Amino acid sequence: MSLKHHRMQLPREVIVGSGTIERIPEVSKRLGFTKSTLIIAGSQTYEIAGKTAKELLEREGMEVNTFLVKSATLKDVQAVEEKIKAFKPQVVLGVGGGTKIDVAKLSSARQGLPFISVPTTASHDGIASPVSSIKGFEKPYSVMAQAPIAIIADTNIIMQAPYRFVVSGCGDVIAKFTAVKDWKLAHEEKNEYYGEYAASLALMSAKLVMKNAKLIKPGNEEGLRILLEALISCGVSMSIAGSSRPCSGSEHLFSHALDMVKPNHAMHGEQCGVGTIMIPRMFGADWKRVRDTLKMLSSPTRADELGVEREDIL
Repeated sequence: MSLKHHRMQLPREVIVGSGTIERIPEVSKRLGFTKSTLIIAGSQTYEIAGKTAKELLEREGMEVNTFLVKSATLKDVQAVEEKIKAFKPQVVLGVGGGTKIDVAKLSSARQGLPFISVPTTASHDGIASPVSSIKGFEKPYSVMAQAPIAIIADTNIIMQAPYRFVVSGCGDVIAKFTAVKDWKLAHEEKNEYYGEYAASLALMSAKLVMKNAKLIKPGNEEGLRILLEALISCGVSMSIAGSSRPCSGSEHLFSHALDMVKPNHAMHGEQCGVGTIMIPRMFGADWKRVRDTLKMLSSPTRADELGVEREDIL
């Protein structure tokens, strides 16, 4: 990264709370989107939130089109791009969990359109980050896309998702302890750019979840708000850094590797949580507090709890 040109793309609106989906038209108008919107969702997330968003926007006189996706592959991104070219919307709404938001994020970025994030789960920091995890490129890792221009997180909707999604989100946030250490090491050993503010923001988010773990439990809106604020802060830290460095280190590489060895066994954040126990332990760093917090959250802390064999991890 050039230190002369450091672009920070940040959300202009962040609304978190009960019933915030009702404010989608208001936010859209305030941002200048008054004519047309394309909603990207899955079949389930459309019923959960996308349909309501469509009705609310149409009630305000906006033309709304919908495109349903099943996965997050390059083909899905390209299919949405074709829809964007045909419909020519002013803005794209990504409604759903990681898959739908990642596809909406990258397809809109490639077509030069802004994107609004409307998460239906709190499973990872992709709800606010400029990064998309898309299969079909040379490596099965994340690619830079764009930050959402707005994030509208309705806790009423997100609380309807299974608690396991919240557990995954906590694991993804706690993983920042390892990610920031790896980033700092890359700076010291390879002279890689290191942004102390972005690193501090990611670490603060991880500490916030650790401190309030007792509040993060099924049906507790206060705990969910804390997690959502932490996830959004992590996404913003990546926008400030201009990369995924403050939020993705060796624990994420561990998760990606496990996906290749044993796909579809556990959620991304659950795997990152185990990686955040395993990797510091290998290097003699403090890992017990991370393990104890994950246990408190009912998150996996061992290979068998991820549904894989110990040999698969080693």
